[in-house]
Amino acid sequence: MSAPPIRLEVLIGSVRRGRFGPVVADWFVRRARQRADLDIGVLDLADISLPVDHSDTPESQSFRRRIDEADAFVMVTPEYNHGYPAALKNAIDTAKQEWRAKPVGFVSYGGLSGGLRATEQLRQVVAEVHMVSIRQTVSFHQARKRFDAAGETDDGAALDGAERLLGQLAWWAEVLRAARAANPYPG
Repeated sequence: MSAPPIRLEVLIGSVRRGRFGPVVADWFVRRARQRADLDIGVLDLADISLPVDHSDTPESQSFRRRIDEADAFVMVTPEYNHGYPAALKNAIDTAKQEWRAKPVGFVSYGGLSGGLRATEQLRQVVAEVHMVSIRQTVSFHQARKRFDAAGETDDGAALDGAERLLGQLAWWAEVLRAARAANPYPG
């Protein structure tokens, strides 16, 4: 008997007008959907009204349910002023136990740094909510120059990185899902 597919939620972290995040996220989701072991959802933070005071609202409850039901996450993040977007931090802070003992990968984009500084900062934050950060990342340096009009890229490092990230994420998701089922996380 085979295990059910891994529920992967891809979070689009930027909410700015004119943002490039959906192009990057759509590209990544197309790659992920090539895998039969993944069931993929997309949480675009621009479409979700999460209160900044973390009050309990129907929207925050729905968001926490989606996080709770997921087995793994990928956060698609730009780098703004050497950091990640406030909307992404707010999303992480909106949930707590729902993130615990689940893997997270990062797809970043930006100028010369490709968003890597944002990713490294996010690693510290997700560790605090007891997530397992996947080492392999995907980053797009000068991202707007890396994609064609159809939203595709020929960036070999990104293509290879996405496959490695998905493989590592799936491995951790299966292991941690089995561990949570056998012995609830003591967070």
